[in-house]
Amino acid sequence: MATLLVKNIHTLVTMDETRREIRDASLFIRDNIIEQVGKTLELPQTADEVLDLQGRHIVLPGLINTHHHFFQTLTRVVPAAQNCDLFHWLQTLYPIWQNLTPESVYISSQMAAAELMLSGCTTASDHLYIYPNGSTLDDEIEAIEVMGLRFHASRGSMSVGESLGGLPPDSVVEKEADIIKDSQRLIEQYHDNGRHAMLRITLAPCSPFSVSPDLMRESAALARSHPGIRLHTHLAENKSDIEYSLANFGMNPGDYAESVGWLGKDVWHAHCVQLDDRAIQRFGETGTGVAHCPCSNMRLASGMAPIRKMLNHHVPVGLGVDGSASNDGSNLLNEARMAFLMARVRELDAAAMTAREALELATLGGAKVLGRDDIGSLSPGMAADFIAINLDRPELAGAHHDAIAAIIFCQIKFVDYSFINGRKVVDQGRLTPIELETLVEKHNRLAYQLLT
Repeated sequence: MATLLVKNIHTLVTMDETRREIRDASLFIRDNIIEQVGKTLELPQTADEVLDLQGRHIVLPGLINTHHHFFQTLTRVVPAAQNCDLFHWLQTLYPIWQNLTPESVYISSQMAAAELMLSGCTTASDHLYIYPNGSTLDDEIEAIEVMGLRFHASRGSMSVGESLGGLPPDSVVEKEADIIKDSQRLIEQYHDNGRHAMLRITLAPCSPFSVSPDLMRESAALARSHPGIRLHTHLAENKSDIEYSLANFGMNPGDYAESVGWLGKDVWHAHCVQLDDRAIQRFGETGTGVAHCPCSNMRLASGMAPIRKMLNHHVPVGLGVDGSASNDGSNLLNEARMAFLMARVRELDAAAMTAREALELATLGGAKVLGRDDIGSLSPGMAADFIAINLDRPELAGAHHDAIAAIIFCQIKFVDYSFINGRKVVDQGRLTPIELETLVEKHNRLAYQLLT
């Protein structure tokens, strides 16, 4: 078994049970698991691989992204969708997305993963809900395996097209029997429920306005018949979402989710911007999670999610960058900063969220939302997923009196090192699994083809 020593860390942010922040620290890793954490002088001095950070870096748990649509990197800043709210934005982009191919799904997934990894993300959940021209979730899974990102692949779906009163055009929806059959196949082929798993499957009917209540119930039943399969969807994203739910189901989104069995510790919902107080209380009581996507919510003018209230009611909350057609980027460190700022603006309270609370959303919060107790903190027995940020950079100049808070208060462009499952995937700011310049070239070619 290979060993790795990361030594002379300026400050190690453990996010352990006591939230220790250790100065002059080291991490000792055996294979892909953290074995020892502590002061550099107290830990082993040799290993198969040694990374000496020379007292210049902060080391944190890898960040966790709980909501994304990787394929949307191909349709950033589409002119006709730049100034639309959610429903009109979707209606503008569906006709473009119906031209996706297996190759474009593969390359866009790698592009999104590259951005995430450079911004400190080590685990991501992606929600792929459209499968035109032979595209499958397998295309995404194969792409991410190359990247080395810890991955929760969500088998999304849409089954209610315009002819049945849904939002998407009929050309991009699937038959519900086919959705369930493929969901079963993916679970059997890919899902790993073991500790430190690199790949897990989630069932994720897209939204209340694109699938039927029957599919919501059937997906929940299928997920709960297999260990470790979680459920994910969009909920209460904006006021139109509320109006649709009232008009079509006779209840608001929170009550609708409960009526189809979509509350519980195995469920998390994206956005929840317009979730009412009663639903927030029920989410807290049942352990139902929320993926908070502040940049997307601002971009589409959906509103500001009541995250402080959710946390006060013990709702599990993680962060999501959301799709790159509504963000329009995949920088998870920046998303943590936006969540921190948005909470203060929403509550008109400069103490509504601290920098350390924002970091906790991005690490432990995301781990809880994804149902994991093996990532999100740096302590013995946890997965060797961690990032390092050099303090000697212009954006942190003058901020060393609280360098941990500075990671959120200041605007960090990229991390210097990232390790996932004990493997170095970012080395001195450069991605190691693939050649980034070649990926950008392929991606731009496919994006051009999609839009012409």
